[in-house]
Amino acid sequence: MHDQDEPGDPAPTPAGDSEPAGAPEPADAPEPAGAPEPGEAAEPAGAPEPGEAAEGHPLDTVAGEAAEGHPLDTVTGEAPHPRRRRRWVAVLALSIAAVLVVGGGAVAWYGWRLNSNVERIPDPFAGLTDRPESPTAVPVPAGDGSDPEETVLRAPMNVLVLGSDSRISAGDPSDWEAGAQRTDTIMLVHLPADASSAYVMSIPRDSWVPIPGYGTAKINAAYSYGGPTLLIQTIEDLTGVRIDHFAVTDFESFVSITDSLGGVTLNLAEPLYGRADMGTKGELLAPAGEQLLDGSEALTWVRERYSLTRGDFDRVQRQQAWMRAILSQVTSKGILENPARTLAFLDTVSQAVAVDDGVDLAVMQDMVGRVRNLRSGDVHFLTVPISGTGWSPDGKQSIVRLNQSAFDELMAAVVADDVDGYLAAHADDVDQLGAVAP
Repeated sequence: MHDQDEPGDPAPTPAGDSEPAGAPEPADAPEPAGAPEPGEAAEPAGAPEPGEAAEGHPLDTVAGEAAEGHPLDTVTGEAPHPRRRRRWVAVLALSIAAVLVVGGGAVAWYGWRLNSNVERIPDPFAGLTDRPESPTAVPVPAGDGSDPEETVLRAPMNVLVLGSDSRISAGDPSDWEAGAQRTDTIMLVHLPADASSAYVMSIPRDSWVPIPGYGTAKINAAYSYGGPTLLIQTIEDLTGVRIDHFAVTDFESFVSITDSLGGVTLNLAEPLYGRADMGTKGELLAPAGEQLLDGSEALTWVRERYSLTRGDFDRVQRQQAWMRAILSQVTSKGILENPARTLAFLDTVSQAVAVDDGVDLAVMQDMVGRVRNLRSGDVHFLTVPISGTGWSPDGKQSIVRLNQSAFDELMAAVVADDVDGYLAAHADDVDQLGAVAP
């Protein structure tokens, strides 16, 4: 993913880009004013002018920034799906975390052959202090839950998943340098102790939060400044949630996963046109409606943001929809019921992710046990509560403001392992993925 802002880069201003006061200098050279973002065609007509919020967010006409309480449009109207029993077994593409869990299934089924494909990140938790407490294991139904007398002790699991433009170097500390790696997507994946559901919570990359040792900045700057360890510390301090495992992937990898499935079906709200950076500028790739897209077409759809009403917020939902479509294709085509197709598919998936070195065979088997009996309606994709968009105090960076009280309530529900209860009581506080993505 190369079509993103450099963490900490300021928003466009009449004078062009400038480094925010007091921020560490990134390793990358500054871009010339008005230059297109890496991997993206030049900004089309109708893009934000100086004085407007970046990425399609409306500004308050007086203050020049989004109102603090500005509500976001929510995609609604998700059609109910039949509660068919899904044979997930080793697959749960929990958004980007899908590749992590699928990789776990690969190990459970095919041993070290596929396990060796998964890149390992040297312990990103080493050196962290004053961490949130580990959740307590509680008795939960064992197996498929058919025998209420059979229980096991299990705690909820929380996995921090990143979509980065530099997945390989993120796994090798000798290659990592401040400012050289960026993360476009940040997701907290919560797997409840009772294995009844799964929750994928997107945290906007421009969220304005405290970063230990660096003051307040966009949350993705933590990864740029200090790699996986600093980002984990930032997330734990912000949420009060203890992160159990860490994974990095990228949407370039999802192209090969999609193609290995023969494409995925996505319901397009509008026609899909090509992009200059994909070599298809101006081409009609697919009309609006339900369409079967190959990996390159799906990536084109996900990379768009300038034409989207809510900019990055809508693009996040497109990312989530792509991952949900991969899940649907795996189950509908019976991939896991054919040993030869299973092996080929999992071989592709296991090469698409880097995980912390604590994700061993036992952990992967635990993940498999948590997801094997889930149904399609049990996987929930959402964006954490936000109050709107605006500008950093120095007026140089477009930012996302969290709705702190609602955000804190959601994270308290994660800690209490009761996200379902939170969503039932606060459905309007979060942006949930509907049947049709923007």
